[in-house]
Amino acid sequence: MGHESLRVEAAVTIFDDPWSRVTRVGRYLVAALKHPHRVLSTSQVNGGLCEHLTHLVNHQSGEGAAHRERIDAIVAMGQTAYHHQVCKELGLDSQTTTTMGTAANMQYAATVTTDYEEFSVTAIVTAGVQGNAGRAGDPSRFVERNRTYEPVVETQSGTINTMLLFNAALSQAALARTVVTMTEAKTAALQELAVSSRVSAELATGTGTDQFTIASPLLDPAAITWTGQHAKIGELIGRAVHDATREALRWQNGLETSLTRSAIYALERFGFTKAFFERRLHESLTATRYEFYKKNWDAILHDPQTVGCAYAIAAVLDRLTYGTLPPACATDLLFNQCCLLATTLAIKPGAFADIYQHLQPHAGKAANEREP
Repeated sequence: MGHESLRVEAAVTIFDDPWSRVTRVGRYLVAALKHPHRVLSTSQVNGGLCEHLTHLVNHQSGEGAAHRERIDAIVAMGQTAYHHQVCKELGLDSQTTTTMGTAANMQYAATVTTDYEEFSVTAIVTAGVQGNAGRAGDPSRFVERNRTYEPVVETQSGTINTMLLFNAALSQAALARTVVTMTEAKTAALQELAVSSRVSAELATGTGTDQFTIASPLLDPAAITWTGQHAKIGELIGRAVHDATREALRWQNGLETSLTRSAIYALERFGFTKAFFERRLHESLTATRYEFYKKNWDAILHDPQTVGCAYAIAAVLDRLTYGTLPPACATDLLFNQCCLLATTLAIKPGAFADIYQHLQPHAGKAANEREP
């Protein structure tokens, strides 16, 4: 936990326009506001709605895993003291600065600007989802009492931090509505990548530690009063945040569309892990046949027809969970999809009926490794 100010001359500029300049200095991203701005943020100090801020900071506060010394030190000093220390390291006034923290690498920050005529929106996103991605309403990790956090279950790192910069003045209401559009765009990116919750079998909508800072020039009257999907500025927000989130995840976690072309990726959130499939194959095949399948593992798992069937099974399981399909039909629905997967993998569509009969004795048995 150093206390020396970082050398500003070592900063790398990643965005610059007439209203703000964003630089990377070591493990910090710093947006210097060139004119007064209206800012809405989740910062523990100077958070909420402010009109006196000069700098917005996103920083890597620790490593992604097992960095207990750093975490314990931050918890011991408290969020307020840590905010002041971050500002001291950067040589900034802590009273006019907002901060966001994450384990994500600042060098993987994605910057996307969208524009329409005189309007532009810039999203600068750092993102990691492999540790604590979750769905709104999932079992929680902490309970807060008297400004202290009591752990409910063990948590891991993972955060999506979004810095959103406008070149047009937004009203207070429009600034608040931006949070909705921004969150929808972030979630859309996660849905496209089929990012799963780490505590349930659901698709993730974000992580439990996501943060944001939104800034627009403080001008009167405000040029923008609504930032929903139907407004052009809402479209710009959606595209900028969506694209920046996808790009940040591509660098931080190696997540991109082609990575999701795996039968295991489609079904792992239901407990069908690689270890599960390997064990079942080992139990049901001869040693020679098992080694043959192992050598062709990737080709099997990435076969488009096989992957399509796996995602169809996932979709049926989701629809059963949400009540779209009646529970009484679950066995037949899943048998049909599993038979289709098997006949597709074997390239023997005529064997559907035989495989269906073969599966009947297994009705009602647990098929995966997910704990109840």
